[in-house]
Amino acid sequence: MRIHLASVFVDDQDKALRFYTTVLGFLKKTEVPIGEYRWLTVVSPEDPDGTELVLEPDSHPAVQPYKTALVADGIPATSFAVDDVHAEFRRLRGLGVRFTQEPVDMGPVITAVLDDTCGNLLQIAQHT
Repeated sequence: MRIHLASVFVDDQDKALRFYTTVLGFLKKTEVPIGEYRWLTVVSPEDPDGTELVLEPDSHPAVQPYKTALVADGIPATSFAVDDVHAEFRRLRGLGVRFTQEPVDMGPVITAVLDDTCGNLLQIAQHT
């Protein structure tokens, strides 16, 4: 068994697609219209046939309180692996990304937390 899909709830699929592709560097994998929304996924360019991240509309009534609580407590919705957190932090900050946590050495990992502009905090992590 392996992970096939993971989701992140976003407040605007167009804005999310721009951020996750243009800023974070993911590739659009699937875009299928489904009523007012789309089945929209992105993948890592390093593993285009790997796990897909669904940019899921946050329109369900339970989602907003969940997202609000996570952000209020500084909890990332998900985490992405990077080879060098410090380099990625500098690259993303140079693109105007807002970080809520600069790189921190936590023993076996170095992490940083950023705002995805779509209502979520995301963590980038480097195993040391």
